[in-house]
Amino acid sequence: MDTDERRREILKIARREGSVDVTALAGTLLVAKETVRRDLHILEEHGLVRRTHGGAYPVESAGFETTLAARTSRLVPQKSRIAAAAADLLGDAETVFVDEGYTPMLVAEALPRDRPLTVVTASLAVATALADAEKTTVLLLGGRLRGSTMATVDHWTTRMLAGFVIDLAYVGANGISREYGLTTPDPAVSEVKAQAMRSSRRRVFAGIHTKFGAVSFCRFAEVGDFESIVTDTGLASAEAQRYSRLGPQVIRA
Repeated sequence: MDTDERRREILKIARREGSVDVTALAGTLLVAKETVRRDLHILEEHGLVRRTHGGAYPVESAGFETTLAARTSRLVPQKSRIAAAAADLLGDAETVFVDEGYTPMLVAEALPRDRPLTVVTASLAVATALADAEKTTVLLLGGRLRGSTMATVDHWTTRMLAGFVIDLAYVGANGISREYGLTTPDPAVSEVKAQAMRSSRRRVFAGIHTKFGAVSFCRFAEVGDFESIVTDTGLASAEAQRYSRLGPQVIRA
């Protein structure tokens, strides 16, 4: 295996597993740890991974977006804690937008079932998760279905969404950074998220720590547009404080 093949394999493993460990990669690829560290450094310079202590995780970019199925196998305990903490922010909201993605789906599952609630979503997965909630009314936005995420997009979706005034939106993203705000690879997805931001009185971002510092192709919101950011303890407290200075409350679940 030459250098390029090895780096492609490292990236493939990172995208499949959600993260990689230097020691484990060295054993799998039969190379020295220092070789793996150099490979990860090069991949980071190309914007494909972000280094961590002892390893790295993949960065979702304009040319790379994980499928919903892939997301369900990564960092599930952390995402579950994030979802529970985000659902606790519901307050007295009666109408809620829940975004596409695995963490938003977990938020939907964590919403209370003992009170009337109307949930608006473009996600078939979210709608399915709430289908048996007797006191929850689900409004599924129509449009073109993206098979990779099982969510609808395009003008049918945004036009319907524009007709609502929503109490609270739970929004996800492929990347969040202090400089570029919240981003996602696909322009059609970006427009749905942007319209959800415009249609909602309150906005909460719920996302795993690996989203932070990542930048994708389409920007749909600024950090200061949110009242709260909910993530896990993988985001350093100092970095959380930097985000909170831009306006939102930052919760590390």
